[in-house]
Amino acid sequence: MSSCCTPDGTCHTGATDESVADGLTTVYNVGGMTCGHCKTTLTKEIGALDSVLSVEVDVDAGRVTVTTPDEPDDALFAKVVDEAGYELIGRV
Repeated sequence: MSSCCTPDGTCHTGATDESVADGLTTVYNVGGMTCGHCKTTLTKEIGALDSVLSVEVDVDAGRVTVTTPDEPDDALFAKVVDEAGYELIGRV
């Protein structure tokens, strides 16, 4: 797993806040998220997948919203989330 934090202690994902007009939005319950670092890590790791148009992580709600051009690959998302140290519980 790669770190999202820069040497000066700040975090950035490279993701933009642009909204995605086209695509299928799916919301997942994810366990183990507790802070902004968790949000940054999952945004970066899930956002790096070719099939992902956008990612929004709500740590407080324990939810990750993913927008994809087609039906999402739940098994792939579960693998990425697991490898990042969290648990994809299922769709909301």
